[in-house]
Amino acid sequence: MVSTFPNPSSVDLSRIRLSIRSLQPQLIEWRRRLHQQPELGFQEKLTAEFVSQKLQEWGIEHQTGIAQTGIVATIKGNKLATETINQLCTDAINRVSPLSTQKVLAIRADMDALPIQELNKVPYKSQHDGVMHACGHDGHTAIALGTAYYLQQHRQDFSGTVKIIFQPAEESPGGAKPMIEAGVLKNPDVDAIIGLHLWNNLPLGTVGVRSGALMAAVECFNCTILGKGGHGALPHQTVDSVVVAAQIVNALQTIVARNVNPIDSAVVTVGELHAGTKRNVIADTATMSATIRYFNPSFKGFFHQRVEQIIAGICQSQGANYDLDYWSLYPPVINDVKMAELVKSVAEEVVQTPVGIVPECQTMAAEDMSFFLEEVPGCYFFLGSANAEKDLAYPHHHPRFDFDETALGMGVEMFVRCVEKFFS
Repeated sequence: MVSTFPNPSSVDLSRIRLSIRSLQPQLIEWRRRLHQQPELGFQEKLTAEFVSQKLQEWGIEHQTGIAQTGIVATIKGNKLATETINQLCTDAINRVSPLSTQKVLAIRADMDALPIQELNKVPYKSQHDGVMHACGHDGHTAIALGTAYYLQQHRQDFSGTVKIIFQPAEESPGGAKPMIEAGVLKNPDVDAIIGLHLWNNLPLGTVGVRSGALMAAVECFNCTILGKGGHGALPHQTVDSVVVAAQIVNALQTIVARNVNPIDSAVVTVGELHAGTKRNVIADTATMSATIRYFNPSFKGFFHQRVEQIIAGICQSQGANYDLDYWSLYPPVINDVKMAELVKSVAEEVVQTPVGIVPECQTMAAEDMSFFLEEVPGCYFFLGSANAEKDLAYPHHHPRFDFDETALGMGVEMFVRCVEKFFS
């Protein structure tokens, strides 16, 4: 199929308002500073200090130290539309608190980096050995800062309250759930939430947005096969853990092939398998680690059950034992229909249409934005950031990952218009 995506050089930036375009140099400056000082999950102290410093400088109310390094900024609009005035009058007659008329929209951005040694030769290269912003979270934080600055300067353009959540540890073990447990969606209660991910799987000038499942659930397991080692020439005296593990790896693939409806999508990947120390020694134990991905929430618990049934059955048939550690990391990212329509309508105003909108964009990658979306309706979307013409198209988590920083201003424009449209 011939690609209909726009070339990055042809992207029309006139749809980005001048006041946001003028922020572009600051967005780049903030992003590059953050890129030079990447920090792993729950260690984002320098990042949090920088974010808090900017919010304080702009007079934006915020809380720090949430789930260790998280921050929540609160910006209250002061636009009074006709319908709001009428509602205030009605509330006064009924003696209802006027605060009940104020809706609350949350915006979420993640801040953490990855344990990767950067190979880019750029002036803003990571200064922290073995740590790199290889997934665009530095850009997410810069976009959220730009959005906070713009909204604070233009509070007359919206009538509700915006909470901007700067979240730690998305890459794992996950900072969304601890922030929710700390009450970031309360006081005032959040009505809806949006977030974006810069996406090098899409070119600059595109937005991937859809209702329903956008990203997959992720579950993991570690398993040790307990056999009986011995001499490679005397296999009858042993229980070969390598043979048992090999049968298990093959059998696990039948879960998707024969237990999952072909209309659904799922993946079982054994990414690690370790056993043995020498060619003529039958290994006493074998260890494996795997990841499991799916979109359909009804699969929760199903894969755990089938994985253990297969491992237990094969071990029993071969005279081996096993030790299984299975856990669920993140649920699937499920977008609300109405919120996805809102984001799509905004995207049509910001990027080229119709080719700029990718409505069926999905990935088996996972994101703990899913925990927020389990609590309140919302929409998570992809903002195209690749530019092959500038050699900025390496995939996420690659040591040479980088993105076209033009996407920063586009991200702010998307968020600002979503705020204005949500409250209108």
